[in-house]
Amino acid sequence: MQKLKAIIHVNETVRWDIALANITNLLKDIGDDAAHIMLLANGPAVEAYADSSKVAVMQELNAKGVRFLACRNSLNKLCSSGTACIREDSLPAFIEVVPAGITAIITSQNNGYAYIKP
Repeated sequence: MQKLKAIIHVNETVRWDIALANITNLLKDIGDDAAHIMLLANGPAVEAYADSSKVAVMQELNAKGVRFLACRNSLNKLCSSGTACIREDSLPAFIEVVPAGITAIITSQNNGYAYIKP
């Protein structure tokens, strides 16, 4: 069977728990090696990359092959707003920063990834 491919888009902080549960349930159902999964966070959702409890779950999923992406534009906007500031060099090493989340979504869909927005 060909591996399933999915990009999960989280742009609201309240959607993180659902997104992480979706990924966990998918991997339980099909197995860790049966999918290419990316989770892209943009907008205010990038704040979760500074939440240690969420990062712990992400690390477990990353060990199973799940990729986590952060939108650079959103990180920069967060810093300039004065709400919080998460610098790229302070992110956990497994989190990949992409220049623009929207471009990552479109590119992944062009490459056959299913778009999922919990």
